[in-house]
Amino acid sequence: MVDANFWLFLAAALVIALVPGPGIFYVAARTLSEGRASGFASTAGTALGGMVHVVAGSLGISAIILASAELFAAVKFAGALYLVWLGIRTFRGAGRTLSLENEPVRDKRAFRDGALVEALNPKTAAFFLAFIPQFLDPSAASPTLQFILLGAISVTLNTLADVVVVLMASLTRAQLIGRPRLMQRLTQGSGVFIAGLGLSLALVRRPVQS
Repeated sequence: MVDANFWLFLAAALVIALVPGPGIFYVAARTLSEGRASGFASTAGTALGGMVHVVAGSLGISAIILASAELFAAVKFAGALYLVWLGIRTFRGAGRTLSLENEPVRDKRAFRDGALVEALNPKTAAFFLAFIPQFLDPSAASPTLQFILLGAISVTLNTLADVVVVLMASLTRAQLIGRPRLMQRLTQGSGVFIAGLGLSLALVRRPVQS
């Protein structure tokens, strides 16, 4: 499978990973509001959520969800409501963020949130189903295995981009940590932004099935 088609896939996946998307903005907001450890945990969670879509796509589960208006709406609104709830929780917890600065970051919760946010995003499922099949080799064995391999590569590239964003956001946060009032406003803004991602997800339309 390491042929011209594979290198074309790798170049396309790299470009897509470098283009800022909802996942990048989400981990940036979590890092700014809760710190680097939370950002890394969120990144690991979104990676797991991405792999859920890869496996589901390879098994045909994602296609079933996208083909059903009811299932698509259920997944979409579950993800949207979860993001809005996370945003509200972050906004309301802005005043407590500073008092918890020296306590361990709740990275398990951040990991869980990241995994659920990504797994409940039907846009990710639609992306993998539209993108990966273009690079499958019909003459090679096991299209399912090919799909999973290419999907894992795409998720890895996206995760590396998220890691860079977390590092940059944590540096910004470190520069502002000595300014409590500004940090509170920044955390509140992160909460509003996360909730906004949820509202934008709620407006997503189901892809037209050919």
